[in-house]
Amino acid sequence: MTSSPAVYLDHNASTPLRPEAAAAMREALTVTGNPSSVHAHGRRARALIEDAREAVAALVGVTPGRVVLTSGGSESNALALTTLGADTAPRLCSAVEHDSVLAWVPESNRVAVTADGVLDLEGLDRALSAAPAPGLLSVMLANNETGAVQPVAEAARLARARGWRVHCDAVQAPGRMPGVSPDDLGVDLTTLSAHKLGGPAGVGALIVADGLTLAPLVRGGGQERGRRAGTEPLVSIAGFGAAARAATESRTTEPARLAALRDRLEAGLRAATPGLVIHGAGAARLPNTTCVGHPRIAAPTLLMRLDLSGVSVSAGAACSSGKVTPSHVLRAMGVDEAAASRAVRISLGWSTTETDVTRCLEAWTLAA
Repeated sequence: MTSSPAVYLDHNASTPLRPEAAAAMREALTVTGNPSSVHAHGRRARALIEDAREAVAALVGVTPGRVVLTSGGSESNALALTTLGADTAPRLCSAVEHDSVLAWVPESNRVAVTADGVLDLEGLDRALSAAPAPGLLSVMLANNETGAVQPVAEAARLARARGWRVHCDAVQAPGRMPGVSPDDLGVDLTTLSAHKLGGPAGVGALIVADGLTLAPLVRGGGQERGRRAGTEPLVSIAGFGAAARAATESRTTEPARLAALRDRLEAGLRAATPGLVIHGAGAARLPNTTCVGHPRIAAPTLLMRLDLSGVSVSAGAACSSGKVTPSHVLRAMGVDEAAASRAVRISLGWSTTETDVTRCLEAWTLAA
């Protein structure tokens, strides 16, 4: 067991809290009052929430009134997928979406992807044409396991030409890639999550197109312009706003920094392990994400060995109640079950350094 400081390389699961977010949360802890109250204490709380809303809006280039604050990415996805307000409305999505999207879409309505994990636009066109009526299409901006960037703008054009609404789960993208504006992508609804960009867990947002009416999942109060009831979690929202602001400030330099670290990491992994596979390597990818398949060693064994060396990564598979199952993303890409069971995801972030990459490569050499 190593005595050196641990190396955290699982940023796609959750990114460490940024100092700016921690400072904003500490300040918010000193504020007393319900943001919906009209007295001075309530107005101060409301001001912090609206300041955070403006920062989140600026992150993706929209007006603050389009930002609906939620409990996180899963709730935002659920709110988006029920926008049309009727279970009979058709829903389509890619086969590699997050489970919080797949839960709302029957398997028969999931569009195939290429061997690199990219949405098959011809298949989407056929699915849209075969649908009995316009509905809602959901396509993520970048995959959480492979980092593959999806052709959201092209998919949106196909869907909107047939009268469909379009949702984009963009939780992995802000601060890591350009082109996250919902208006540039041509989508009606966009999901964000604070803890993917250095804010706290338990808060997120759904960006809603002007004029689009939501069917609220949480009812009872008038918060969020009647779109999501419940007293807002002031401290978490303040942290979200600060993280969004920090990600906005670094978005012109951070992608290149992360790409350089990832390229060095992948070169080192290939050199250490002949026969290593990088899943999705032929696609445009997030600069922080690599999903590697070892030719011999199962992912749980690799994870354990790396963890004992003080390096935290994750399996390229979904974990539920402690049970590791083959990744639906890799299986949708045509990767067989045995190869999928040897996949490991390494994801970098704002706190990742050159030393972290060096430590990871040293640990990998010992583990693999």
